[in-house]
Amino acid sequence: MLRTERGLSRVALAKEVEVNPQTIGALERGDHYPSLDLALRICEVFGLPVEAVFSRTPFTPLSEELYGRRGGS
Repeated sequence: MLRTERGLSRVALAKEVEVNPQTIGALERGDHYPSLDLALRICEVFGLPVEAVFSRTPFTPLSEELYGRRGGS
C-alpha cells in the first residue's frame, strides 16, 4: 500500500533498494520476508520506522481502521 500510495512502481522501488522487482512482489504478497538490511533500506525510501512498514502479525485492514468494523455488514 505504501508503494502505490507514493506512486512507486515495483520496478522503481526495486531499483531504489537494489533488488529484483520480483522480490518486491514476493514481499508484498507475504511470500518472502526481508533481511534486516533490506527492511531498513525499504524503510529509508519511505522515511518511516521499521514498525510502521513491517510487522510479525498482519496489519488491521484499512477499512477497519477507518470505520471500526470488519468487512461485511
